Amino acid sequence: MSNKRFLIMAGGTGGHVFPALATARMLEERGHQVFWLGSRGGMEERLIADTGIPLSLIHISGLRGKGTLALLMAPFRLVRALSEAIAVVRKVRPDCVVGMGGFVTGPGGMAAWLTRTPLVIHEQNAIAGMTNRILARFAKTVLEAFPQSFGAGVVTRCTGNPVRQDLAAVTAPEQRLAGRSGPLNVLVVGGSLGARAINECVPRALALLPDADRPQVRHQCGEKNLTAARKAYADAGVEASVEPFIKDMADAYRWADLVVCRAGALTVSELCVAGVAAILVPFPHAVDDHQTRNGQQMVTAGGAILVPQSRLTPELLAETLRDLGADRDRILNMAQSARSLARPDATERVVNYCLEAANG
Repeated sequence: MSNKRFLIMAGGTGGHVFPALATARMLEERGHQVFWLGSRGGMEERLIADTGIPLSLIHISGLRGKGTLALLMAPFRLVRALSEAIAVVRKVRPDCVVGMGGFVTGPGGMAAWLTRTPLVIHEQNAIAGMTNRILARFAKTVLEAFPQSFGAGVVTRCTGNPVRQDLAAVTAPEQRLAGRSGPLNVLVVGGSLGARAINECVPRALALLPDADRPQVRHQCGEKNLTAARKAYADAGVEASVEPFIKDMADAYRWADLVVCRAGALTVSELCVAGVAAILVPFPHAVDDHQTRNGQQMVTAGGAILVPQSRLTPELLAETLRDLGADRDRILNMAQSARSLARPDATERVVNYCLEAANG
C-alpha cells in the first residue's frame, strides 16, 4: 500500500479536535501524510499549531444567536469559505478528505465533493448534526460513534469515537480501585470550554458535606471561568485543585474514583475506555439535546448517573456524592459497567475506513 495524503477537517471544540487528532496520529504512524483544515479563531488554531501537522484555516463560524445581519450575510460568507476550502483541497491534493466535525466540515466537505475527492465523515454524537446529515449524501463512507445516529436510510459503519491511546492504557477498574478507602477522588470536567453550572454547583455541594466525607477534588473549569471557579471554592470554604485545562487526561482518569461532567460524545467515550464512574450533567442547549442521548447508553449499562441541569442543585449533588462515597463497591461496579461499553479499537477502525476510501 503506497503512502497516502489525508486532509482532516475538525474544529470548534475538543469533542471534534481530539478524536481527529487521534486519527491523524495513527495515520502518521502508518507512514501517511496528514494535513489539517480548520476555522480561524477555533481552538484548533492553537492546538494543531503545536503538533507539527500542516494547518490551513478558513473563515467560517456558526450562525446561532448571531442576529439578522449575520443571517443575511451567511450566503456570502459560505461562498467565501467554500472558495477557500476548494483552494486548500487543490493545494494539498489529498487522496481522501476526512470530516470529524465542526463548522469547517461544511465547506470542506462540499469542496471534497466538487473536486471529486473521496470524502469520509465521522459523527461523534448519538444524534447526527445537520452538516453531517447533508454531507452523508455525498460521502463515500459514513462513520458513527453510536448506532443509528443518522436514522434510517443512511448506510453507516459504527466505529466508536477515536480516543488517545494513553487513555486505552489506563489500568482496569478492578486493579486501579483496589484497596482505595476514605473520601472519594472526584474529577470535575466541564468540557474543553468549561461549564458554568457545574463550576458553580460543585463547590456549594461540597460545602454541605462534613469535612470527613468531603471528596478530594480536581476541577477543570475552562480558561474563561478560572477566576470565577476559584472564587466559588474560596467563598464555599472548600479546598480543590482548580485548573483551566487538563492536558494529561489519562493521569486524571487514573486518579479519579468518580467524574462529574457534561455528556459530550468524546467525554462519554473517554469515560468508557478508561472505565470511570460518572455523574453526567448534559448541556441543556445542545442541538437536538444530543448530550442526553450520548449519556443514555452509559446510564442504561449502570456506568453513570444522569442529572438534567434543570434538577442540578447543591443539595442533590451533595446527597449523591455522600451516597456514592459510602458505597465503594457501587463505584467499582459503575466503573466496570462503563468499561464494558468501551471501543478501544475505534481509532484503528476509523483509520482503516479512511485508507479504504483513499485506495478507491
